[in-house]
Amino acid sequence: MPKTEKRKKSQEKIEQAFLQLVQSKEVNRISVTEICKLAGLNRSSFYANYLDVYDLVDKIREWMVKDYASIFHEKRGNSRENYLKLFTDVKKRPDFYRTYFKLGFDQDYKIVYYDKKLANQFFDDKYIDYHTDFFKAGITAILKKWLAGGCQESAEEMMSVIESEYQHRVSGKETYGNQKISFTD
Repeated sequence: MPKTEKRKKSQEKIEQAFLQLVQSKEVNRISVTEICKLAGLNRSSFYANYLDVYDLVDKIREWMVKDYASIFHEKRGNSRENYLKLFTDVKKRPDFYRTYFKLGFDQDYKIVYYDKKLANQFFDDKYIDYHTDFFKAGITAILKKWLAGGCQESAEEMMSVIESEYQHRVSGKETYGNQKISFTD
């Protein structure tokens, strides 16, 4: 097996071991020794790829945020389509999102475009930064609660929760315009 392929396999084993451990422990309680034991590798394999556990977390953050952003990479649709993509992905990969939130990676995404015209219509263009943060925190809270409940509701049902909470402001319906919100950096 070529060295780069072997290294990639070692990295995958280390990352998977870490992700398994982080489900039941805090990051600061996870040791390199535990990761290596679970991965079936020696410490030198770990240190050939990462400086320490926090470097591993940074590398995992990079691929998780990139992976998360990729669900919105295709042609951007209206907000309703984006929410349905998000809820569908969460339902399909709940462990990914539990880890994503547990490690605080949700702080890495931003609403990069907030429709100022629509904001002016609803909020007289006042306190937009507060509205944006409130909106983002609300979506995050709904996702976390849905995950905690085992994602029992469908993606469409979760979309109806968003629509009712935000009075159809994000639905793209003709009467409210097409609020353009992106969840990527």
